[in-house]
Amino acid sequence: MAPMDKQKPGLSDAYALQTPSDSKRLYAGWASSYDQDFAAGQDYLLPGLTAKAFAAAGGKGPVLDVGAGTGLCGQALQALGVGPIDATDISPEMLAEALRKDAYRDVIEADLLDGIPVPRGAYRGVVSSGTFTHGHVGPEALPALLRAAAPDAQFALSVNAKHYEKAGFAAAFDRLLRGQWIKSLTLPELRIYGPRATGDHRDDTALIALFQKV
Repeated sequence: MAPMDKQKPGLSDAYALQTPSDSKRLYAGWASSYDQDFAAGQDYLLPGLTAKAFAAAGGKGPVLDVGAGTGLCGQALQALGVGPIDATDISPEMLAEALRKDAYRDVIEADLLDGIPVPRGAYRGVVSSGTFTHGHVGPEALPALLRAAAPDAQFALSVNAKHYEKAGFAAAFDRLLRGQWIKSLTLPELRIYGPRATGDHRDDTALIALFQKV
């Protein structure tokens, strides 16, 4: 990241997270400035690209936006005509910002590692942008997402490319494919940030895990 006021949270703080309580503290303080200071300031493309990948794969609503944050991916889905969309996130402050975008039917505060309090098979689509990355959530959350999805539901989950192998996503998706829990997995690689981004992570990429639940 570019030099910034030390009082303001930033990407290095997010990548250094270790526990759910750490996440709650960081995002409580970041929620009100996240869209302007980070998303706009760092030319954050990933939410829009994840939404486009989901729609291009034939994704339809109702959709669960996992780790929705301030609602950038949901806003992009809405602009593409996809809905209805529900948001879930660990941070109530981020969800409050998401609600202001008027893209969501409902918001659900939840820690993915504890499960998502929704009916089994409630969604025909599941998206996630920026949640499966350094300091955040690993593949241990995938069963909770699959539980929330109906048969043949379309998924579009962004996974930081540097995080994919190291955090065990490759092995997890292989197990899910072999166990016939998911099908039609593809992994297009996309830039996370646009040309205005600065700092050590400006060239980072994400794999968009596109697949369907069996």
